[in-house]
Amino acid sequence: MRLPKTLLWSVPLAAAAAAAYILTREEPQAPAYSTVPVARGEITAAVSTTGTLSPLIEVLVGSQVSGTIKNLSADFNSPVREGEVIAQIDPALFQARVAEAEANLQRARAERDKAQVAVAESRRHLERLNDLKTRMLVSESELDAGAFALQSAEVQLRVTDAQVQQNAAALNYARLNLDYTTIRAPIDGVVISRDVDVGQTVAASLQAPTLFTIARDLRQMQIETDVDEAYIGQVAERQPVSFTVFAYPERSFAGTVAQVRLQPRVEAGVVKYNCIIHVDNADLALKPGMTATVGIEVARRADVLKVPNAALRFVPPLPSDSLKALQRGVAPGATVVWTPKDGVLAPLRVQVGIVGESETEIRGEAVAEGLAIAVPLTLERSANRRPRGFSLF
Repeated sequence: MRLPKTLLWSVPLAAAAAAAYILTREEPQAPAYSTVPVARGEITAAVSTTGTLSPLIEVLVGSQVSGTIKNLSADFNSPVREGEVIAQIDPALFQARVAEAEANLQRARAERDKAQVAVAESRRHLERLNDLKTRMLVSESELDAGAFALQSAEVQLRVTDAQVQQNAAALNYARLNLDYTTIRAPIDGVVISRDVDVGQTVAASLQAPTLFTIARDLRQMQIETDVDEAYIGQVAERQPVSFTVFAYPERSFAGTVAQVRLQPRVEAGVVKYNCIIHVDNADLALKPGMTATVGIEVARRADVLKVPNAALRFVPPLPSDSLKALQRGVAPGATVVWTPKDGVLAPLRVQVGIVGESETEIRGEAVAEGLAIAVPLTLERSANRRPRGFSLF
Protein backbone atom coordinates (compact mmCIF):
# COMPACT_ATOMS: atom_id res chain seq x y z
CA MET A 1 0.00 0.00 0.00
CA ARG A 2 1.45 3.31 -1.01
CA LEU A 3 1.09 6.37 1.27
CA PRO A 4 0.00 9.73 -0.13
CA LYS A 5 2.86 12.12 -0.98
CA THR A 6 1.52 14.78 1.41
CA LEU A 7 1.75 12.31 4.27
CA LEU A 8 5.31 11.39 3.31
CA TRP A 9 6.37 15.08 3.46
CA SER A 10 4.50 15.84 6.70
CA VAL A 11 6.37 13.24 8.76
CA PRO A 12 9.89 14.75 8.36
CA LEU A 13 8.48 18.28 8.77
CA ALA A 14 6.89 17.29 12.08
CA ALA A 15 10.15 15.70 13.23
CA ALA A 16 12.11 18.84 12.35
CA ALA A 17 9.62 21.03 14.20
CA ALA A 18 9.87 18.80 17.27
CA ALA A 19 13.68 18.94 17.20
CA ALA A 20 13.62 22.72 16.84
CA TYR A 21 11.29 23.00 19.82
CA ILE A 22 13.56 20.80 21.95
CA LEU A 23 16.67 22.81 20.98
CA THR A 24 15.14 26.23 21.60
CA ARG A 25 12.94 25.48 24.57
CA GLU A 26 13.99 27.46 27.73
CA GLU A 27 13.00 27.11 31.30
CA PRO A 28 10.12 29.38 32.38
CA GLN A 29 11.17 33.01 32.76
CA ALA A 30 11.98 33.82 36.36
CA PRO A 31 11.20 37.27 37.79
CA ALA A 32 13.84 39.78 36.67
CA TYR A 33 14.41 40.95 40.23
CA SER A 34 15.22 39.83 43.72
CA THR A 35 14.20 41.32 47.05
CA VAL A 36 16.04 42.68 50.05
CA PRO A 37 14.57 43.77 53.39
CA VAL A 38 14.58 47.36 54.57
CA ALA A 39 17.35 47.49 57.19
CA ARG A 40 17.84 49.76 60.17
CA GLY A 41 21.28 51.10 61.05
CA GLU A 42 23.85 53.84 60.53
CA ILE A 43 24.57 55.48 57.21
CA THR A 44 27.19 58.00 56.14
CA ALA A 45 27.48 60.24 53.10
CA ALA A 46 30.89 61.07 51.71
CA VAL A 47 32.44 63.15 48.94
CA SER A 48 34.95 61.05 47.04
CA THR A 49 38.06 62.43 45.39
CA THR A 50 41.77 61.73 45.01
CA GLY A 51 44.82 63.60 46.23
CA THR A 52 48.55 63.45 46.84
CA LEU A 53 50.31 62.98 50.16
CA SER A 54 52.99 65.49 51.10
CA PRO A 55 54.84 66.55 54.27
CA LEU A 56 53.04 69.03 56.47
CA ILE A 57 56.08 71.33 56.37
CA GLU A 58 58.50 71.01 53.48
CA VAL A 59 61.47 73.33 52.92
CA LEU A 60 63.43 73.67 49.68
CA VAL A 61 67.06 74.36 50.59
CA GLY A 62 68.85 76.37 47.93
CA SER A 63 72.06 78.30 47.39
CA GLN A 64 72.27 82.10 47.26
CA VAL A 65 75.72 82.02 45.64
CA SER A 66 77.11 80.31 42.58
CA GLY A 67 79.95 77.85 42.73
CA THR A 68 81.07 74.25 42.69
CA ILE A 69 79.83 71.77 45.29
CA LYS A 70 82.91 70.82 47.30
CA ASN A 71 81.35 68.25 49.62
CA LEU A 72 77.99 66.96 50.81
CA SER A 73 77.22 66.04 54.43
CA ALA A 74 73.64 64.80 53.92
CA ASP A 75 71.99 62.31 51.62
CA PHE A 76 68.52 60.91 50.94
CA ASN A 77 66.66 60.00 54.15
CA SER A 78 69.33 61.62 56.34
CA PRO A 79 67.99 63.12 59.59
CA VAL A 80 69.30 66.66 60.09
CA ARG A 81 69.21 69.24 62.86
CA GLU A 82 68.66 72.96 62.44
CA GLY A 83 71.99 74.71 61.72
CA GLU A 84 73.79 71.50 60.79
CA VAL A 85 76.15 71.75 57.79
CA ILE A 86 74.74 69.69 54.93
CA ALA A 87 76.82 70.98 51.97
CA GLN A 88 79.83 73.12 51.17
CA ILE A 89 80.43 75.23 48.07
CA ASP A 90 84.08 75.83 47.16
CA PRO A 91 84.90 79.03 49.14
CA ALA A 92 88.25 79.95 47.48
CA LEU A 93 86.81 82.65 45.23
CA PHE A 94 84.78 84.16 48.05
CA GLN A 95 87.76 84.15 50.41
CA ALA A 96 89.70 86.14 47.81
CA ARG A 97 86.88 88.65 47.58
CA VAL A 98 86.89 89.02 51.36
CA ALA A 99 90.63 89.71 51.32
CA GLU A 100 90.15 92.29 48.56
CA ALA A 101 87.34 93.98 50.50
CA GLU A 102 89.49 94.09 53.64
CA ALA A 103 92.31 95.79 51.69
CA ASN A 104 89.92 98.34 50.21
CA LEU A 105 88.61 99.11 53.68
CA GLN A 106 92.12 99.65 55.03
CA ARG A 107 92.92 102.01 52.14
CA ALA A 108 89.70 103.95 52.74
CA ARG A 109 90.52 104.30 56.42
CA ALA A 110 94.00 105.62 55.52
CA GLU A 111 92.41 108.17 53.16
CA ARG A 112 90.10 109.22 55.98
CA ASP A 113 93.06 109.66 58.35
CA LYS A 114 94.79 111.78 55.71
CA ALA A 115 91.67 113.90 55.35
CA GLN A 116 91.49 114.36 59.12
CA VAL A 117 95.09 115.64 59.08
CA ALA A 118 94.23 118.06 56.29
CA VAL A 119 91.25 119.37 58.27
CA ALA A 120 93.42 119.92 61.35
CA GLU A 121 96.05 121.73 59.27
CA SER A 122 93.45 123.96 57.60
CA ARG A 123 91.90 124.79 60.97
CA ARG A 124 95.28 125.84 62.47
CA HIS A 125 96.06 127.85 59.36
CA LEU A 126 92.73 129.69 59.67
CA GLU A 127 93.38 130.35 63.34
CA ARG A 128 96.76 131.95 62.47
CA LEU A 129 95.12 134.07 59.80
CA ASN A 130 92.49 135.28 62.27
CA ASP A 131 95.28 136.21 64.72
CA LEU A 132 97.11 138.13 62.02
CA LYS A 133 93.87 139.76 60.94
CA THR A 134 93.45 141.25 64.40
CA ARG A 135 96.83 142.87 63.95
CA MET A 136 95.94 143.99 60.46
CA LEU A 137 98.75 141.92 58.93
CA VAL A 138 96.68 139.95 56.39
CA SER A 139 94.06 140.97 53.89
CA GLU A 140 90.40 140.00 53.92
CA SER A 141 90.86 137.85 50.82
CA GLU A 142 93.57 135.77 52.49
CA LEU A 143 91.28 135.20 55.45
CA ASP A 144 88.46 134.07 53.13
CA ALA A 145 90.83 131.73 51.31
CA GLY A 146 91.80 130.11 54.60
CA ALA A 147 88.12 129.64 55.56
CA PHE A 148 87.34 128.08 52.17
CA ALA A 149 90.32 125.74 52.50
CA LEU A 150 89.00 124.54 55.87
CA GLN A 151 85.52 123.92 54.46
CA SER A 152 87.00 122.00 51.54
CA ALA A 153 89.05 119.83 53.89
CA GLU A 154 85.98 119.09 56.01
CA VAL A 155 83.99 118.09 52.92
CA GLN A 156 86.81 115.84 51.78
CA LEU A 157 86.80 114.25 55.25
CA ARG A 158 83.10 113.47 54.92
CA VAL A 159 83.75 111.94 51.47
CA THR A 160 86.50 109.69 52.79
CA ASP A 161 84.36 108.75 55.78
CA ALA A 162 81.58 107.68 53.37
CA GLN A 163 84.13 105.66 51.42
CA VAL A 164 85.10 103.89 54.64
CA GLN A 165 81.47 103.01 55.30
CA GLN A 166 81.01 101.84 51.71
CA ASN A 167 84.05 99.58 51.86
CA ALA A 168 82.95 98.27 55.27
CA ALA A 169 79.59 97.34 53.73
CA ALA A 170 81.37 95.66 50.81
CA LEU A 171 83.45 93.67 53.30
CA ASN A 172 80.30 92.58 55.16
CA TYR A 173 78.73 91.57 51.83
CA ALA A 174 81.82 89.55 50.88
CA ARG A 175 81.86 87.85 54.28
CA LEU A 176 78.13 87.13 53.99
CA ASN A 177 78.64 85.49 50.59
CA LEU A 178 81.49 83.48 52.09
CA ASP A 179 79.12 82.30 54.83
CA TYR A 180 76.56 81.37 52.17
CA THR A 181 79.03 78.85 50.74
CA THR A 182 78.29 76.75 53.82
CA ILE A 183 74.79 75.30 53.40
CA ARG A 184 73.04 74.60 56.70
CA ALA A 185 69.76 72.85 57.49
CA PRO A 186 67.08 75.48 58.18
CA ILE A 187 64.89 73.13 60.24
CA ASP A 188 64.97 69.83 62.09
CA GLY A 189 63.78 67.09 59.77
CA VAL A 190 64.72 64.47 57.23
CA VAL A 191 66.14 64.88 53.72
CA ILE A 192 63.62 63.54 51.21
CA SER A 193 65.42 64.80 48.10
CA ARG A 194 68.99 65.65 47.10
CA ASP A 195 69.36 67.35 43.71
CA VAL A 196 73.16 67.91 43.48
CA ASP A 197 76.39 65.91 43.55
CA VAL A 198 79.96 66.73 44.51
CA GLY A 199 81.68 68.60 41.68
CA GLN A 200 78.45 69.98 40.26
CA THR A 201 78.29 73.71 39.59
CA VAL A 202 75.25 75.59 40.82
CA ALA A 203 74.28 78.94 39.32
CA ALA A 204 72.25 81.37 41.41
CA SER A 205 71.91 84.08 38.79
CA LEU A 206 68.11 84.36 38.51
CA GLN A 207 66.83 82.21 41.37
CA ALA A 208 68.27 80.03 44.09
CA PRO A 209 68.81 76.48 42.78
CA THR A 210 67.33 73.74 44.94
CA LEU A 211 69.94 71.53 46.59
CA PHE A 212 67.86 69.60 49.13
CA THR A 213 64.23 69.13 50.09
CA ILE A 214 63.76 68.69 53.83
CA ALA A 215 60.54 67.59 55.54
CA ARG A 216 60.15 68.68 59.13
CA ASP A 217 58.29 65.65 60.49
CA LEU A 218 56.90 62.81 58.37
CA ARG A 219 54.78 61.67 61.30
CA GLN A 220 52.44 64.51 60.39
CA MET A 221 51.46 64.72 56.72
CA GLN A 222 48.80 66.29 54.55
CA ILE A 223 46.75 65.45 51.48
CA GLU A 224 46.15 68.07 48.82
CA THR A 225 42.98 67.23 46.93
CA ASP A 226 40.60 69.05 44.59
CA VAL A 227 36.82 68.92 45.15
CA ASP A 228 34.36 69.66 42.37
CA GLU A 229 32.30 72.83 42.79
CA ALA A 230 29.12 70.71 42.82
CA TYR A 231 30.18 69.16 46.16
CA ILE A 232 32.37 71.84 47.76
CA GLY A 233 29.36 73.28 49.57
CA GLN A 234 29.15 70.10 51.65
CA VAL A 235 32.80 70.17 52.69
CA ALA A 236 33.87 72.06 55.82
CA GLU A 237 36.83 72.20 58.16
CA ARG A 238 37.21 69.52 60.88
CA GLN A 239 35.17 66.96 58.95
CA PRO A 240 36.51 63.39 59.34
CA VAL A 241 38.20 61.78 56.36
CA SER A 242 39.03 58.19 55.49
CA PHE A 243 41.35 57.25 52.66
CA THR A 244 43.33 54.40 51.16
CA VAL A 245 46.56 54.19 49.21
CA PHE A 246 47.64 51.65 46.62
CA ALA A 247 50.50 50.44 48.83
CA TYR A 248 48.06 49.22 51.52
CA PRO A 249 44.80 48.39 49.70
CA GLU A 250 43.30 46.58 52.72
CA ARG A 251 44.05 49.36 55.20
CA SER A 252 42.00 52.47 55.83
CA PHE A 253 43.69 55.64 57.12
CA ALA A 254 42.04 58.56 58.90
CA GLY A 255 42.45 62.31 58.62
CA THR A 256 40.68 65.64 59.15
CA VAL A 257 39.84 68.48 56.78
CA ALA A 258 42.12 71.34 57.85
CA GLN A 259 41.43 73.96 55.18
CA VAL A 260 39.15 74.65 52.24
CA ARG A 261 40.99 77.15 50.06
CA LEU A 262 39.09 79.87 48.23
CA GLN A 263 41.26 79.99 45.13
CA PRO A 264 39.38 78.21 42.31
CA ARG A 265 41.16 75.93 39.88
CA VAL A 266 39.73 75.26 36.43
CA GLU A 267 40.53 71.92 34.78
CA ALA A 268 38.89 71.00 31.47
CA GLY A 269 36.16 73.55 32.13
CA VAL A 270 35.39 72.18 35.62
CA VAL A 271 35.86 74.47 38.62
CA LYS A 272 37.52 72.81 41.60
CA TYR A 273 38.69 73.95 45.02
CA ASN A 274 41.78 72.77 46.84
CA CYS A 275 41.23 71.09 50.21
CA ILE A 276 43.99 70.34 52.72
CA ILE A 277 43.60 67.23 54.87
CA HIS A 278 45.85 66.62 57.87
CA VAL A 279 46.93 63.02 58.44
CA ASP A 280 48.55 61.26 61.39
CA ASN A 281 51.43 59.08 60.19
CA ALA A 282 52.87 57.90 63.49
CA ASP A 283 54.04 54.56 62.06
CA LEU A 284 55.62 56.24 58.98
CA ALA A 285 53.72 53.91 56.68
CA LEU A 286 52.72 56.74 54.36
CA LYS A 287 55.32 58.18 51.99
CA PRO A 288 55.38 61.58 50.25
CA GLY A 289 53.89 61.50 46.77
CA MET A 290 51.50 58.58 47.36
CA THR A 291 48.11 58.83 45.69
CA ALA A 292 45.23 58.75 48.17
CA THR A 293 41.64 57.79 47.37
CA VAL A 294 39.76 60.07 49.74
CA GLY A 295 36.28 59.98 51.22
CA ILE A 296 35.28 63.14 53.09
CA GLU A 297 32.44 62.36 55.48
CA VAL A 298 29.88 65.14 55.03
CA ALA A 299 26.92 63.59 56.90
CA ARG A 300 26.19 60.72 59.29
CA ARG A 301 22.96 59.42 60.77
CA ALA A 302 22.23 56.53 63.10
CA ASP A 303 19.11 54.37 63.51
CA VAL A 304 17.65 55.09 60.06
CA LEU A 305 15.87 52.87 57.55
CA LYS A 306 17.98 52.14 54.50
CA VAL A 307 17.99 50.14 51.27
CA PRO A 308 20.65 49.39 48.67
CA ASN A 309 21.16 52.13 46.09
CA ALA A 310 20.17 49.65 43.39
CA ALA A 311 16.60 49.64 44.75
CA LEU A 312 16.20 53.29 43.71
CA ARG A 313 17.41 52.56 40.19
CA PHE A 314 15.24 49.47 39.67
CA VAL A 315 12.45 49.80 37.07
CA PRO A 316 10.14 46.80 36.51
CA PRO A 317 9.32 45.65 32.95
CA LEU A 318 6.03 47.56 32.70
CA PRO A 319 4.51 49.16 29.61
CA SER A 320 5.90 52.61 28.88
CA ASP A 321 2.45 54.20 29.26
CA SER A 322 2.12 52.82 32.77
CA LEU A 323 5.60 54.05 33.74
CA LYS A 324 4.90 57.53 32.39
CA ALA A 325 1.61 57.71 34.28
CA LEU A 326 3.38 56.62 37.45
CA GLN A 327 6.09 59.23 36.91
CA ARG A 328 3.49 61.98 36.62
CA GLY A 329 1.99 60.92 39.92
CA VAL A 330 5.26 61.17 41.88
CA ALA A 331 5.51 64.36 43.95
CA PRO A 332 8.63 66.56 43.66
CA GLY A 333 11.39 65.34 45.96
CA ALA A 334 9.90 61.83 46.16
CA THR A 335 10.98 58.65 44.45
CA VAL A 336 9.57 55.17 43.96
CA VAL A 337 10.70 51.76 45.13
CA TRP A 338 8.90 48.51 44.37
CA THR A 339 7.61 45.96 46.84
CA PRO A 340 6.03 42.57 46.11
CA LYS A 341 2.28 42.53 46.81
CA ASP A 342 -0.10 39.71 45.92
CA GLY A 343 2.42 38.23 43.53
CA VAL A 344 3.06 41.46 41.62
CA LEU A 345 5.25 44.50 42.17
CA ALA A 346 3.52 47.52 43.66
CA PRO A 347 5.06 51.03 43.67
CA LEU A 348 5.90 52.60 47.03
CA ARG A 349 6.56 56.34 47.18
CA VAL A 350 9.35 57.27 49.59
CA GLN A 351 11.43 60.26 50.59
CA VAL A 352 15.20 59.95 50.15
CA GLY A 353 17.54 61.05 52.94
CA ILE A 354 21.30 60.57 53.10
CA VAL A 355 22.83 58.85 50.08
CA GLY A 356 25.79 56.69 51.04
CA GLU A 357 28.28 54.79 48.93
CA SER A 358 26.13 51.65 48.71
CA GLU A 359 22.97 52.42 50.70
CA THR A 360 20.38 55.20 50.85
CA GLU A 361 18.15 56.37 53.67
CA ILE A 362 14.42 56.24 52.87
CA ARG A 363 11.40 57.57 54.77
CA GLY A 364 7.67 57.15 54.31
CA GLU A 365 4.45 56.17 56.04
CA ALA A 366 4.50 52.63 54.65
CA VAL A 367 8.23 52.12 55.11
CA ALA A 368 9.06 49.71 57.93
CA GLU A 369 12.03 47.63 58.93
CA GLY A 370 12.00 44.25 57.19
CA LEU A 371 9.76 45.38 54.31
CA ALA A 372 10.77 43.54 51.11
CA ILE A 373 12.07 45.85 48.37
CA ALA A 374 12.77 44.78 44.79
CA VAL A 375 16.30 45.16 43.39
CA PRO A 376 17.79 44.02 40.06
CA LEU A 377 19.12 40.51 39.86
CA THR A 378 22.81 40.25 40.58
CA LEU A 379 25.17 39.61 37.70
CA GLU A 380 26.17 36.38 39.36
CA ARG A 381 22.62 35.03 39.35
CA SER A 382 21.97 36.18 35.80
CA ALA A 383 25.15 34.46 34.63
CA ASN A 384 23.97 31.14 36.07
CA ARG A 385 20.84 31.08 33.92
CA ARG A 386 21.19 28.98 30.80
CA PRO A 387 18.69 27.52 28.29
CA ARG A 388 17.65 23.92 28.51
CA GLY A 389 18.07 21.50 25.59
CA PHE A 390 20.90 19.94 23.69
CA SER A 391 24.39 21.37 23.97
CA LEU A 392 27.48 20.33 22.10
CA PHE A 393 29.88 21.98 24.60
